[in-house]
Amino acid sequence: MTVSSALAQALQAIGPPDTLARSAMSGATPRRLNNTHIHVPPNFSAFDSVQQAVGLAAEQGVEVLGVSNYYDYGAYGEFARLARASGVFPLFGTEIICLLDDLVKAGHRINDPANPGKMYLCGKGITRFEPLSPEAARLLDVIRGKDSGRMADMIRRINEVFGSAGFDASLGEQDVKAMVVRRHGCPLEAVYLQERHVAQAFQEALAERLAPDARADLLTRVYGAPPTASVEAAVATQNEIRARVMKAGKPGYVPETFVGYDHARSLILALGGIPCYPTLADGATPLCEFESSPEELVERMQGLGIHCAEFIPDRNAPDVLARYALTMRRAGIVVTAGTEHNTRDLIPIAPACKGGAPVPEDVADLFWEGACVVAAHQYLACHGLTGLVTPSGAPGDANEDADARIRGVAALGASVLNAYRRLALRGATVV
Repeated sequence: MTVSSALAQALQAIGPPDTLARSAMSGATPRRLNNTHIHVPPNFSAFDSVQQAVGLAAEQGVEVLGVSNYYDYGAYGEFARLARASGVFPLFGTEIICLLDDLVKAGHRINDPANPGKMYLCGKGITRFEPLSPEAARLLDVIRGKDSGRMADMIRRINEVFGSAGFDASLGEQDVKAMVVRRHGCPLEAVYLQERHVAQAFQEALAERLAPDARADLLTRVYGAPPTASVEAAVATQNEIRARVMKAGKPGYVPETFVGYDHARSLILALGGIPCYPTLADGATPLCEFESSPEELVERMQGLGIHCAEFIPDRNAPDVLARYALTMRRAGIVVTAGTEHNTRDLIPIAPACKGGAPVPEDVADLFWEGACVVAAHQYLACHGLTGLVTPSGAPGDANEDADARIRGVAALGASVLNAYRRLALRGATVV
């Protein structure tokens, strides 16, 4: 088994599994602020650096923080080191986009409200990313190749769209990657472009070379109607370029070339992680067909072999969030929560519901339990043991009641987090 050295260093001083298992039996652990899903550079992110992300988490009292980057994990060593220094427990994850062909043909949306059959799938508690196993490297290379090819085609097409409207952007794939490198100081080979990077590059080219009135006139020609966002609002303009130029049915759109679900799930398992379904719920109006009710969503997840779900609560009304999360947990599905921070909006790191409403108390308890489960899964993997799921993705103990299994893994995770916290409070280096 390959286990990330960054992760091993973050956990080795905590203590052996048998000691922590005994400690886990001593009682409940008070809930602490947690977030299992942010993106850090070179992914498109609200943060300018990993240091900023970890520093803000510590300042805001978030004690458990998970990174879920797309397609490159080079920042995870720095994340582990800075988290240790700040007393923040690091969780490692990934996010993958895949297509379910039968749902594409049926026109059924999964957790992308604009694209039928397109699924975002997360992996929680990954441990085998440094170095990658041969199987993980093979699976990841296919994904990287497909995604990079699509981004290069999209950049060429958007150049044509803007050129037809009278603006020669002359941006290439390497130009957009260089923008990311300049902004974040990351290695060029770690940059895998996302649509938001491309939109940002074109918006910045417009802002650098055209006066506001000329920008508005150009975007009117590109969109076929006046822009709704102020051309002087950089982030809003980037979002509008993405929505009105790059999405399906728009002039700069390039069809997705994503891998299938089985490929994405296999990569998560090869990385030692827990396949996890990001739930949109009322983040889409109307609800996506795949998520038409909590009960139907649970059935579909179980059919795909998914035993963990994640919410980004600021998309959700509290009552809807509670209905989905509680139904999932009663069905034996672990639930977690994050914020993504995958736009330039620097929102608080502790998750909150739509409009800043607090997460309901009973749901917040479940999210804490989920964070503890992921922490335990990582910890057990680092000791060569089985966590929430086996390497095949099956429940860790198929003979045990799902609720009892989740509670047991969560109790161990709370013990891991407590030991980590005690070391941090004493000023010890958790290495």
